[in-house]
Amino acid sequence: MFAFPVLLGDIGGTNARFAVLPAPGEPVCLLPRALTAQTPSPVEAIRAALAGYQGAAPRSAMIAVATRVDRPIIRLTNAAWTIDAQEIGTALGLERVTLVNDYAPVATSVTVLSLERGDLAPLGAVMPAGAGTRVVLGPGTGLGAGALVPVEDRLAVLATEAGHMEFGPTNDEEMALWPHLERVGGRVSAEVVLSGPGLLRLAKACAAHRAVPCPFAKPNDVLAAALEGEEFAGHAVDLFGRFLGRYAGDLALTFEASGGVFIAGGIAPRIVDVLQKGRFRQAFDAKAPHDAWARTVPVYVIVNPEPALQGLAALVTHPDGFIFQSQGWQEA
Repeated sequence: MFAFPVLLGDIGGTNARFAVLPAPGEPVCLLPRALTAQTPSPVEAIRAALAGYQGAAPRSAMIAVATRVDRPIIRLTNAAWTIDAQEIGTALGLERVTLVNDYAPVATSVTVLSLERGDLAPLGAVMPAGAGTRVVLGPGTGLGAGALVPVEDRLAVLATEAGHMEFGPTNDEEMALWPHLERVGGRVSAEVVLSGPGLLRLAKACAAHRAVPCPFAKPNDVLAAALEGEEFAGHAVDLFGRFLGRYAGDLALTFEASGGVFIAGGIAPRIVDVLQKGRFRQAFDAKAPHDAWARTVPVYVIVNPEPALQGLAALVTHPDGFIFQSQGWQEA
């Protein structure tokens, strides 16, 4: 069990978000976020976030981190921070610090988010989420993915590294584009394409294929231009949406996700209109011989701004309702 108040943390490659849950059932108190590239360490980021907090000091913490969590001291995949559970606990005077993969609480969040409250935006027909396995994924600085699997009266939270699976072309248009795509570690994984840096890679590959200079220097440049109607950026974002649909449909097949697919991350909420009008759902459903089944799977974009913090609150409030992997430190 967790001693309240509980510090909640969601540390990704770009942003570190924090909140305090004062007691079970109370709303989370959001704290200022930090940029990982501009803050020396997680301890300093937490201290800065708590500087203006007026409530009782946290007694324990659960922190989600964007990498595989297989030990109590880990390094982020897409940032320079090392997360040390004992160092955080000792520095902040906590009784317990628990580390989980960043997609564990995103998966858990779908148990508390609601279409009626505006937390979710449907892609395709509005269908009620079933009682089966639910899949979550999210393109942002990287590409996270996880699943929520019913096991008797509990839910098993499966954190994965599915973003690092190979990703390849499926038609002549994509075959022509692929030689121009930047490789990372010699590979084109799903994350290489379906992430913020991946969107920029797609734009650069499209430019190289057209033998023209790429006018964009950052992923946000592509997104902003696409949202303003610029044709070249719109094409790159349309490709991104189609690839995201294909990948999301593959994960739905992998996990038999009859309970639905939920898309989080920093990109999808900004392009909901593109995903709703574009080729996302067509690519998601194109899963012959299981295309008829794929069309029955509800898909939603999570538009709630802090799903991981909401999921962490659910985990620390009802830890016996979930089965999840974690690492951490506890005061002797």
